Amino acid sequence: MDTLQTASPANTEAEKTFTRNTLETYDNLYAKKDYGTLDYPVNARCLDLRKSYMSWIRWHWHEEMEILIVDQGIAEVSTDDATYLIKPGQGLIINQNIMHCIHAHNEKSCTFHSLVFHPDYIFGHKNNYLQTEYLLPIQSYRLFKAFFLDESAPWHERMLQMLKEVIDLNLDQHFGYEIATKGYLCHFWVELLRQIPHADTPIVSRVSPDEQRVKEAMLFIRTHYAEPLSLQEIADSIHVSKSECCRCFARTLQMSPFEYLMKYRIYESTKKLMDSEQYFASIAELAASVGFNNTSYFNKLFKKYLGCTPTYYRTHKVLHPEPEQGRFSYFL
Repeated sequence: MDTLQTASPANTEAEKTFTRNTLETYDNLYAKKDYGTLDYPVNARCLDLRKSYMSWIRWHWHEEMEILIVDQGIAEVSTDDATYLIKPGQGLIINQNIMHCIHAHNEKSCTFHSLVFHPDYIFGHKNNYLQTEYLLPIQSYRLFKAFFLDESAPWHERMLQMLKEVIDLNLDQHFGYEIATKGYLCHFWVELLRQIPHADTPIVSRVSPDEQRVKEAMLFIRTHYAEPLSLQEIADSIHVSKSECCRCFARTLQMSPFEYLMKYRIYESTKKLMDSEQYFASIAELAASVGFNNTSYFNKLFKKYLGCTPTYYRTHKVLHPEPEQGRFSYFL
């Protein structure tokens, strides 16, 4: 999928800000793990969910910490155990390796800035005193999956202001912005540490066994979705029984492994329909390419999730599902 470019210069300050950088889609930013370089693991992006494929960013995770600050609309961000509604001016800090997805609340338009950085930029790659004293408490604090910044306290405002400065620096990229970024991130980190209690109890991983298993199963499905897959094979990929596999998915994504597989296959079929370089002589051929051996069942699920048939979708290039079907994207 090609990168979507910004529109012509707009009138408002928020819209002008978005013209400084390329608007990214899920496939161009998250799937390709475009989070900076080893020497400079920092990346700031302007995102407009209307310009991302199907107006959403599906379930994903990464080693970097991510901060979202909403400009317009309301972003709905979900982790495995919570959902956050982020309004303009508010932000959300998402810790490392936390599974999350993003979409516009009530299917409305939503624009936001995403700042992604690896803590190694602050602390270096080797184990040292600073990592032990200041990095490990946040990396391993089991209650810190996401932290909501709503300007309700002075320190919220300080954090948001520092993060906005970092975003501006990395969008403008004037001389010395990398050094200035490190300074702001150091201040941000100290402020964050002050707000997280220092527990005397042994550190417990914040990633639950359920979440870790579901992540591995999702990767397995994304690799093998076009092949005949059984529940047993999915369960075997994470070394649990079929019943335990179903329980893990239910507790984490509120759906079964089979439902996730079906929705993922349908999503992949829509991408193929939108790809001008791919041509399918028939819907049966398209269905087979994403793992369906029954065209009628493929058509039935496609209409259930997207509100139209594959033929209609291909003919009319439907990018957005009907409102009642919009939650389809949320689950992937």
